[in-house]
Amino acid sequence: MAERGCLSGYGPGQGHGPGHDPDHEPPETARDRVNRRWHEILQETRVAQTGVQILFGFLLSVAFTPLFRDLTAFDRTVYVITVVLGAAATASLIAPVSIHRFLSGQRMKDEVVESACRLMRCGMVLLALTIGCTLLLILHVVLPSLLAEIIVGGVMLWFALCWYVLPLRLRRRSGRRETVPTDT
Repeated sequence: MAERGCLSGYGPGQGHGPGHDPDHEPPETARDRVNRRWHEILQETRVAQTGVQILFGFLLSVAFTPLFRDLTAFDRTVYVITVVLGAAATASLIAPVSIHRFLSGQRMKDEVVESACRLMRCGMVLLALTIGCTLLLILHVVLPSLLAEIIVGGVMLWFALCWYVLPLRLRRRSGRRETVPTDT
């Protein structure tokens, strides 16, 4: 079960590009692995945090524009949902930093990495939903309703394919490669 969790990452000798020979490198220790996974999560968090903070700032400013008063009840509802999703995404994507700060030095890095990974996954779902709702809000104002909804549906399908289906497919393919016996 842990092999499919957030701590699994790449095994020793994996993820180093084509032509990498794991026989010429010492295996990764459990401590090295959790440290590597933590550094990967920090890098991913930096990217995601920046995007969600910019989007959230934009969303907060919308309510103070003159055109906001002219929005329909539907558009206002979409706006409120979008702001709440953006706040939740921000919380999820920044939470790993807070967890690390509170638990630093407690010798709980495995738990910190596992929790941070789960929060990042949750935050990415919330971010995708925030982007979809933001797009719906904008397109609903400038395009006929049905066309806006079709475009948003297509964009959300693209997000689902890129962010979730492709990684899961690659994970499954990697798992099948690892189970195939090799002749040595």
